[in-house]
Amino acid sequence: MILDDLAAQFAPGQRWRRRRILLVIGVGAPIFAFLAVILAALSYPGYNNATMYLSDLGGAAAPHPWLFNGGVLISGFGAAAAGIGFGLAVVAVGGPRIAAGGLILCFVLAGIGMVVSALIPWPNPWHLLINLGLGIILAPLFLIWGLWKIEGMGRLKLFLGLVSLANLMMALITNHRIWYGMVNPQNVGHWETAFAILLVGWTGIAAYGLERRLYRLAQAPGEADVF
Repeated sequence: MILDDLAAQFAPGQRWRRRRILLVIGVGAPIFAFLAVILAALSYPGYNNATMYLSDLGGAAAPHPWLFNGGVLISGFGAAAAGIGFGLAVVAVGGPRIAAGGLILCFVLAGIGMVVSALIPWPNPWHLLINLGLGIILAPLFLIWGLWKIEGMGRLKLFLGLVSLANLMMALITNHRIWYGMVNPQNVGHWETAFAILLVGWTGIAAYGLERRLYRLAQAPGEADVF
């Protein structure tokens, strides 16, 4: 029954079907990434999340590095696809194209960083290209801009604002700009994991909200939306 309903929602000919499929990928990509990290950690008996980095799960010392690197690789392509979906969705609901372009750029750069870092595991210095993914910090701001004049999405915009504030605080703390010493060699792994969850997790929630918005507009154009 549920599968039949989903098939009907994404049947050929549905308005904005391709954009919504890209957003569904955006919902699934973070979930897939989290599962890959969990499996990689469980398969690495000596892994210490407090003192080691996530990239160590894909390094030479890891017993099954392909679990982490494969997950990051697939999630990188998913991030790029999701970014295109976000940008096209902003245009579909009437947002500015510049904001949509900024969104796509943030996600595509993040995807490139993830793919390259998966193909070139740590400790190779080129692995640090994964830091391109930090550009995703700007994505919630571009999405707020894109949805600023769109009615009925107040809760999503509030959520994105809180995410932006949390991203800023995390960036300041982990780069020792405030509360120096809070992040130290004994807990750096926990902080990195928390930051990664924050950076990636919001995208699935936002993608779901936008996908549902497009679906409702496709069924009843002009109808008021609730996130």
